[in-house]
Amino acid sequence: MLTIGAFAKACRLSPKALRLYDELGLLRPARVDPDTGYRYYAVAQLERARLVAWLRRLGMPLAEIRRTVALDPAAAAREIRAYWARVEAETAVRRDLAAFLVDHLMTDPRGSGEDTAMLELRYSAHSDTGRVRPANQDTAYAGTRLLAVADGFGPAGAPASGAAVEALRFLDTDEIPVGGVLNLLEDAVRGAEQAVRDAAAGSEDAGTTLTALLWTGSRLALVHIGDSRAYLLRDGELFRITHDHTMVQSMIDEGRLTVEEAVSHPQRALLLKALTGDGTHAVPDLRLHDAHPGDRYLLCSDGLYGVVAEDRIRELLASPASPDETVAALVAAANEAGGPDNVSGVVADVVPA
Repeated sequence: MLTIGAFAKACRLSPKALRLYDELGLLRPARVDPDTGYRYYAVAQLERARLVAWLRRLGMPLAEIRRTVALDPAAAAREIRAYWARVEAETAVRRDLAAFLVDHLMTDPRGSGEDTAMLELRYSAHSDTGRVRPANQDTAYAGTRLLAVADGFGPAGAPASGAAVEALRFLDTDEIPVGGVLNLLEDAVRGAEQAVRDAAAGSEDAGTTLTALLWTGSRLALVHIGDSRAYLLRDGELFRITHDHTMVQSMIDEGRLTVEEAVSHPQRALLLKALTGDGTHAVPDLRLHDAHPGDRYLLCSDGLYGVVAEDRIRELLASPASPDETVAALVAAANEAGGPDNVSGVVADVVPA
């Protein structure tokens, strides 16, 4: 048996931490002296203690550590991989926000004296029922400031998607304070949540995805929940700027599934996040994108990207056609591929005013 001091030294956890983990039931001593209350640990407990120490240095919360150390090694490894994937995704969002704040604070509000090109959006939205579904539960919207796509599901899917987009439409006319745009979007999503609950009329199986871009005059602020997507075409290259909130995407992130396997996975449509009628609070992804002249953005439902290959999407976006012609061509491509789902898209170009 090892004294608490010797055990702490061997596993690199402080005696104070060991006492806390004992109280939490995370790492119980092998024996406690009934007279002195002194704790003793078995040598066999070192491996678990070292794992706890490593996970704490990784930053994992104690509740997750308790669950992880109780698993077999393979399952614990998957849990750690999944945790780190979440950390990296959250860090990417904070990194973008930090870069924006640095740039915003370093910009001289009085102006540099140089001419700055004014930019604006040219845009078009289109939504189609497709070739199979009896009704269209998607909603697509494009305006001077706001671009949005929502993909409804369940018995009240159409009202839910329409309510979510309608709840954001006030952003299309208000002047947007650049420094507070992400807070404004987050508040707007809270309003969209309530609107979806009202539209779903108590149906727990109804809800919608929501992917939207808000134009500030020099940047686009993104809010995203679900598996509708936003893409950016810049200098001929296509970038996906959203991360699907789906079961299969989480399995890809954890290394349990390849992108190719995900295409035919039976749970590929299972959402981990959405705006729903059951009152569940969904935390949206929020980030900012600097706009460059010549950028072209696409927002679309899975009825488009699910059947049209990414190379074909890039080819159609890269054409010199107008946003209206381009979004019509994208919807037509989805229908030519069978149109198994509702198809919605918004195409917007960043151009000199």
